[in-house]
Amino acid sequence: MVKQVALLPAGCQPWNRGVCAASNDHFAYCATLAIYIYKLDSRFKEFRLLSIMSEHKKTITSISWHPKDPDIIASSGADLHVFIWSISKQRSIAVLSSGIKDMPVCIGWNYHDNTCLGIISGKGLLQVWHYMDKNPPAIVKDSTSFSSYVTVFRWHPKKQGVVVFGHSDGSISILVIDTRTYSVAGSKSVRHILAPEVEDDDEADPITALAWDPLSTEYLLIANRHCGVRLVDVTTRSVITAFLPPSTAAQVQTLSWVHNAPGMFVTGDVKSGVLRIWSVSKVSPIENIRIKKSGFHDVHIISTTQSSSTHNSSSNNEHHDISSTSEAKSPSLTAHTHFALPHVQLVCTFKDGGIGLYDLGHRRWRFLRDQGHLETIFDCKFSPCNPNHLATASFDGTIKVWDIMTMQTVATSAGNEGIIYHMSWAPADLGCIAGCTAKNGIFIWSMDKGKVIKRIHDHGEYSVFSVSWSQKDSKLIMSCGSSCYCMIHQVDGKLIHKYKHPAAVYGGDWSPHNKEMLATGCEDKIVRVFYMGTTNSQPIKTFSGHTAKVFHVRWSPLRDGILCSGSDDCTVRVWDYTQEECVCKLSGHEGPVRGLTWNYEVPYLLVSGSWDSSIRVWDIRDGACLFVVVDHGADVYGLTCHPNRPFLMASCSRDSTLRLWSLTPLVQPVELNILAHKPLSEILGTPDRSMCLGTSPLLTGKVSKELRDTLDKVTDVSHHTQTVTVFSKFLSPPMGTENLWDLVAVATGGDTMRLSPGYRNGIVHSSHLVRFRSSEAQELEMVKMSKFGSAIGQPTKEEQLREAAKIHIRIGNIQRYCELMVDLGEWERALAVSPGVSLHYWKSLAQRYSEFLLKEDNEDIIPFAVASGEPQQLVSYFHGNGQYLEAMVASQAACDDAFHHPHLLKKPKTPHNGSASVADTAKHKRLLEESSTLLSERYFSNGSPVLAACCHLAVDDFKGAMSKLIRGNELELAISIGTVLGSVPDHMRVATELLSRRCEHIGKWDLGVDLLKTLPDSEDLLTRLCARCAASMDEINDLHSQAGLPSMEECFHRAESLQNQGDAVSMKKCVSFFLLSAEPEQGLKLGLHFVKDKMSTSSWTASDVFEMLQLLGCLRTDRLAHHKNAVMMYELLALSAYVAALVAIRRGYFDLVPALFKHTRDMMTKEMVQLPFSVRDVEQDYEAWTKRRPQSGRGGGGGPNSNPQWSQLQARLGHEIWPVEFGADCMASSHLPSHSDVHVSVLTGQRIRGLAVFLEDAKSAVSVNEALMWAKVNPFSPLGSGMRITPF
Repeated sequence: MVKQVALLPAGCQPWNRGVCAASNDHFAYCATLAIYIYKLDSRFKEFRLLSIMSEHKKTITSISWHPKDPDIIASSGADLHVFIWSISKQRSIAVLSSGIKDMPVCIGWNYHDNTCLGIISGKGLLQVWHYMDKNPPAIVKDSTSFSSYVTVFRWHPKKQGVVVFGHSDGSISILVIDTRTYSVAGSKSVRHILAPEVEDDDEADPITALAWDPLSTEYLLIANRHCGVRLVDVTTRSVITAFLPPSTAAQVQTLSWVHNAPGMFVTGDVKSGVLRIWSVSKVSPIENIRIKKSGFHDVHIISTTQSSSTHNSSSNNEHHDISSTSEAKSPSLTAHTHFALPHVQLVCTFKDGGIGLYDLGHRRWRFLRDQGHLETIFDCKFSPCNPNHLATASFDGTIKVWDIMTMQTVATSAGNEGIIYHMSWAPADLGCIAGCTAKNGIFIWSMDKGKVIKRIHDHGEYSVFSVSWSQKDSKLIMSCGSSCYCMIHQVDGKLIHKYKHPAAVYGGDWSPHNKEMLATGCEDKIVRVFYMGTTNSQPIKTFSGHTAKVFHVRWSPLRDGILCSGSDDCTVRVWDYTQEECVCKLSGHEGPVRGLTWNYEVPYLLVSGSWDSSIRVWDIRDGACLFVVVDHGADVYGLTCHPNRPFLMASCSRDSTLRLWSLTPLVQPVELNILAHKPLSEILGTPDRSMCLGTSPLLTGKVSKELRDTLDKVTDVSHHTQTVTVFSKFLSPPMGTENLWDLVAVATGGDTMRLSPGYRNGIVHSSHLVRFRSSEAQELEMVKMSKFGSAIGQPTKEEQLREAAKIHIRIGNIQRYCELMVDLGEWERALAVSPGVSLHYWKSLAQRYSEFLLKEDNEDIIPFAVASGEPQQLVSYFHGNGQYLEAMVASQAACDDAFHHPHLLKKPKTPHNGSASVADTAKHKRLLEESSTLLSERYFSNGSPVLAACCHLAVDDFKGAMSKLIRGNELELAISIGTVLGSVPDHMRVATELLSRRCEHIGKWDLGVDLLKTLPDSEDLLTRLCARCAASMDEINDLHSQAGLPSMEECFHRAESLQNQGDAVSMKKCVSFFLLSAEPEQGLKLGLHFVKDKMSTSSWTASDVFEMLQLLGCLRTDRLAHHKNAVMMYELLALSAYVAALVAIRRGYFDLVPALFKHTRDMMTKEMVQLPFSVRDVEQDYEAWTKRRPQSGRGGGGGPNSNPQWSQLQARLGHEIWPVEFGADCMASSHLPSHSDVHVSVLTGQRIRGLAVFLEDAKSAVSVNEALMWAKVNPFSPLGSGMRITPF
């Protein structure tokens, strides 16, 4: 399979107004064709991408959240469709596809009718649609008689039928609609009132936002682009308050009431990212906060509940005796804090497509996704010199370079190029990108200089569709376009060659094996090969076969003379230059093929992307399609890999997203061979050897050869460890993997000088935390030495010093914090914490502050001079201000010894035995471990098990790290680091067993045996593997021999000899040998008898029978599903499901428990099964667990005697020797939503996010996390067919 490992969502479109919305713990925004829904994770207090919903075929124009049902959101589009979406179901529940007269510019829900949605066009036609009815939308009569276009409209939240419209001329109209007849009450309605007064020659001043006052039925807040904000009374048609912008340049784009702060609202400027906070009691803003450089597009408020509020309210209710000498209390409201910013979060969208969540109370970003693409991404390419840098070219006219480790922009072009169809990096580390455009020819953009350094216009006004920078000759650039020419230019713009074609040329590519050879794809359906070494401009080879235009062509990087082409005939063809023929035709796409990329290590792997929204992976040896990816929501244009990371692929699409994929699962035998101690000859090979049909994947590229050369120099006992390490880094996706191996190196005492350059920017080992943060603070403080402050576009000097101060205080360096606060002029903040250094230091700082205030002639000196015991400074101040009487009073107070010097206490000595220090150290270590665990859980729940493992390794918690990798199904990585760590044998056993199941799944039974043989005492695991193998008797005997087990015949004889011995150990061996024999049914019969006997006792636990049921689950499927064994099969399925439910409770797989209990009941109704429990027993257990689940910890909560049924269930759970930590599985990428690949889990009924695992009927599906947990507790499919489920 191909696994998605990262997703870069599109930016928020800036051309339509109502494309952002918020409701309770959700917010949403629109890209061109999709709605992105985010939901608050209440545990970690962060918003996460929940779903991407896209069914519109043209640009989305507006969205509106239902005011009373937060599960419903509506959207309208330029395709004249309106969709009603269910957030929980993550799909549309109603659609209006006809009856809309004109393109909607705004939609809004009627507050007084839960099913009524208003739809307005720019011309003012208001239509009302009741989405639960089958009737077309009703047209509101007389709603089109406006003299100016409608920009926005809002239903009144309290007055039924009242609607306000904002117009492009700056006026508003208020209509009162009879919702029964859909007519306008003329006497109560007004049109085009309250337009701002402007000069005749001024430009229009449109309404940009409207908001009804939540505390009044008559007041309305209006924002005009130029004249600012007004609070108006719609009844008297008068302006109550006109709010004055700070300058004429300030133009309001959006506004929103702050609902938990009465009378307060916020606005965002259109030309700058300035957020202004207002109160209706003041005409000027309370505060102006610049939160971004780009102008605002929209803003919405999400209120948050502060945990401290409960504490404050409870403490305020307590009764205390108060006197004149009582300790002062913090005031809840003072004149100084009257306009304290409320604790709300603002969903902000910006003109550059940025989207973020700003915490107003704390004045910081909770998250900010900056500068996402707004339109189709036509191409993506990795930087040749830095595999972490990925460039994208878009319809929006920009090239952006992304750091794939953070998914943040590194650089962005100016954005004035028009449509950019294609691009190509300069070779090596030149740091330049060539791009081609629809109308502006070719340009060369320097990433380092941040500007275009060369333009080439030889294609004239024709579109240029392809550009390719020669990687063997950095002076040459090839371009192809609708001019019907393929041109070769030098980087200085000089035209070298010009190849005429009979029609438009769409694609071109340089041969990686011959710098003089190139290929083109043409509209005339022909692929041409040219050779620059001749003076002839005619092609030296032509390939025909496509039945529609050829778009892109790509040379194979591993096989000389092999190239592929993608066409509008929906096929990909592979051509052999030496044989002058098509050697493979790849059919399967249902739309024109655009993206093409070869793999840099496996010569037969080819990947294509199409207008049918799919990505297909091909084996060109036989033309087989190995995998189909349908996560993109629109045409797939660009595909790319980096030679140094050949199994990480990037894709881009018309859905404006950028996605990263791991191709490593396609070459699983390579990793498995490495872990099974196979020689390098079975891992590495030549392209010719790899092309032999039936050959397991071999690595044949340049980088793998370099790795082999490195390993050849290792001759000591660490050779296997080194092999595992280097290939794990090479094959694993980079997100967190490099960080993980750095931490393994630190934990095992490796050379810290050899850590990766990015180590300090990731999760660092606890022993390095303070040192690195201190170094970071010192680097920030270097700005003090600069005469000119910070560079353009960088944080200001003040911002850098403030950030340095934050770092110092967090690592306990109080004195440096205080000194930086002094540098920033925040003396009182410094004085407040300076006693944490010493009272000596506090006095010194107070004296310095007094001297400073004395120079400034500031009366604030008085309390500080008194507190620091410096009457001389106080008297000097009074003398300087002519306050001689006050000077006398101060002098007399000094004589009376009222000016006490601070009593400088010494720190109490630690007891001689040092017990306090040891206790403190232990307490602090626990705090460190708790913090790392919480951070780990946050990463893990967000689909990043590798980073979660890093958190555990940072505090030397090897078992926690292994657990996270196993729960995330990163089995190869778990075994790799376990091999290096060498101290986690139990976790290694679990990971190796699960990985051997993967070998079975791909038919590599012998490889599974080799893996298990790397473990000590692996006979039981080998028995299970061999028992599951369904093959011929000779093949099974060969597998037994490899595993060190007797032949099938000998197994039968041994089973018979053990059959009557009676003890539990002999019984298990007897069942095992029967399962390995030619008559496994006898083992099933004995095993079932053993389990039912155990469960007939009153004191049985899940641990008593779980291992036997797991063993019986290894029975070959063909034998188990035979009709003669139907009763035993259903008994086994029922028993397995019931015990699995108990184990799931014990392991924390709570989402599976209801499905397992239900599955138990279903299996008990099959045939004439005889079980030691009834359906009622199962139901009672489920009811007991359901009642206790909210308080569940490890398997449950409450006291053992709180409920008899729960107490009995708890007793049955027993205790399990399971080394993996408690909690549900979460595989990497399982949290990522898809656009179009929508499936619903048969276990939970919820939409599946990430990969879907299809069951044996090829229709039913479960999520990958559900499948992993199910298979760990119950080997059988949820469909009850007797087939096994193996998702590992």
